[in-house]
Amino acid sequence: MPIITLTTDFGLCDHYVGALKGKLISGCATVNIVDISHNVDLFNIPQASYIVGAAWSSFPAGTVHLIGIDAEMSAENLHVAIKWNGHYFIAADNGILTLLTQPDTPDEIVTINLHSTLPENSSAMDVFCKVACHLANGGMLTEVGTPAEVLTPMYDMNPVVATDNNSIRGNVIYIDHFGNCVTNIHRELLTAVAQGRDLDVTYGVRGQIKGIKKGYADFNLNERFSLKNYEGEKIAVFNEAGFLEIAVFRSNPHTVGSAKTLLGLKYRDVVNVVFK
Repeated sequence: MPIITLTTDFGLCDHYVGALKGKLISGCATVNIVDISHNVDLFNIPQASYIVGAAWSSFPAGTVHLIGIDAEMSAENLHVAIKWNGHYFIAADNGILTLLTQPDTPDEIVTINLHSTLPENSSAMDVFCKVACHLANGGMLTEVGTPAEVLTPMYDMNPVVATDNNSIRGNVIYIDHFGNCVTNIHRELLTAVAQGRDLDVTYGVRGQIKGIKKGYADFNLNERFSLKNYEGEKIAVFNEAGFLEIAVFRSNPHTVGSAKTLLGLKYRDVVNVVFK
């Protein structure tokens, strides 16, 4: 059974997601539609890329991932489809797929060219659904687009390694349901730069966390100190997607607070990793 995943900023209050699914079912009756998220912040490219990046590898090869973020087509925002690591991704060429695939180059890239074959006034989602159903039904990329060599570059939210290799400058790109603040600094980059050195994670004016824990409950426990004693402790960890995350142990955004509220972190805030 073919699988199509959906990631959008449509929310769930309106008819948009339901209509999108109806179009997909109309084009591929046997499709299995899986929602990754419909609560991406409006037009938030880095957040959308992170969410898709954290989820896509959980699906089998051949899955089609439809991304409906800032998808209105223009001369500067063309529609593209790619094949990468055995999966297909459909989105506007607005940086989402660039951030998702870097530093790799997709195996195939096409600029979608079937717009004129759809009825007048068809939306971007009509185009994406047509392509998604085509791929889910076993069609080829070159049948729905013109081959391209590269995606639009995205420089805005990439981590920066200092010229002396003594620090990495990143940004908060996502805040999850628990209020944990995810940065764009990946474990692979940090490990390569660290070369075994100790480190501090710094943020804001004076915020500092010494070292990175192996997990959320990685504390020294003994007869005097149980996990209960560490509730509210600020920590830095690598999350399941491999990105550096600042969290508060056993936080609750609705009661005691979270990294977002207690540490004052928000989207795009700078986070530094400083090596000793």
